[in-house]
Amino acid sequence: MGFEQIVGHPKQLEALRLALVHGRLHHAYLFVGAAGVGKKTIGLGLAKAVHCSVATGDFCGECVDCTRIQAGNHPDVRFIEPLAGKKEISIQQIRELEKELNLRSFSGNQKVVILDPATLMNLPAQNALLKTLEEPPRDSLLILIAPNLGGLLPTLRSRCLRVSFAPLTRDQVAAFLVAQKQIPLEEAELLAAMSMGSLEVVAAVDAQELLTRRHRWVDLLLRVASGDYRIAAETAEALAGNKEESLRFLDWAESWYRDLLIYTVTQNREEVVNVDMLSQIQQVSVAVELEDLLARLAEAKEALAAIHRNLNRRMVLEALLMNAAETGS
Repeated sequence: MGFEQIVGHPKQLEALRLALVHGRLHHAYLFVGAAGVGKKTIGLGLAKAVHCSVATGDFCGECVDCTRIQAGNHPDVRFIEPLAGKKEISIQQIRELEKELNLRSFSGNQKVVILDPATLMNLPAQNALLKTLEEPPRDSLLILIAPNLGGLLPTLRSRCLRVSFAPLTRDQVAAFLVAQKQIPLEEAELLAAMSMGSLEVVAAVDAQELLTRRHRWVDLLLRVASGDYRIAAETAEALAGNKEESLRFLDWAESWYRDLLIYTVTQNREEVVNVDMLSQIQQVSVAVELEDLLARLAEAKEALAAIHRNLNRRMVLEALLMNAAETGS
């Protein structure tokens, strides 16, 4: 296992590897990209490469240091996320981190910190971290992981070297599913098309279960678009009970509205993500207004970001679905 085994992002990986080999790693990185494209995997890989006792400028994945980092119990690698039962990364967590970074490392190598997702730091925590970024402790490496730049202070972003990660290609996702999940090629290609370039979307749940959910969701959206406010309210309430389910629905809804928009404008079926729903897409595209599709797509994106920020899920979902019922889209 090493950088070459990570799916996608060859330019970013090579840049990080060269910086490591030549001792030119930046003191703080901001990894930005959609969920599931590999940001945390690459952050872990970089931490392993810093500490690996076997490989140089890479990591083996099998030595004591690599296995301890993977298990989350290496003394010089910290993972910062909201504490159990909390919705934010607090200023107290950042203050404790600052104290640790100023202590000598156990291994003699860099201390590595991975904050994921950095967007869940509250403002006091971000301001506290800003001081660390302005005066970084010696031999420290901070990796901030974020789905987007929203919610991060401009001053904090400016102190980090930004590395952007695009969605994976359909071929990359399909190859991963065939090789790692032993999914048949035809099914893998369909799932890859639906993934929007995110391994998280297709790897987190059973493939058949995901296909079944999507068809249930499209039926619900079509009923909502017919003006059924009761279904809109019931759907919002049902989805809001589980954050991950809400996020999966909104990820899919974004792809649905994107497909409708692209097909309505171009009639190009090759660009459709939900290829198994082409007949529904063709049917809806005849009657829907472009302005409404643009509005729904923007609202789906905003709703996804809002739930990532832990806003009230039911209210967010109701707003999206009620607007869809009102406009017939």
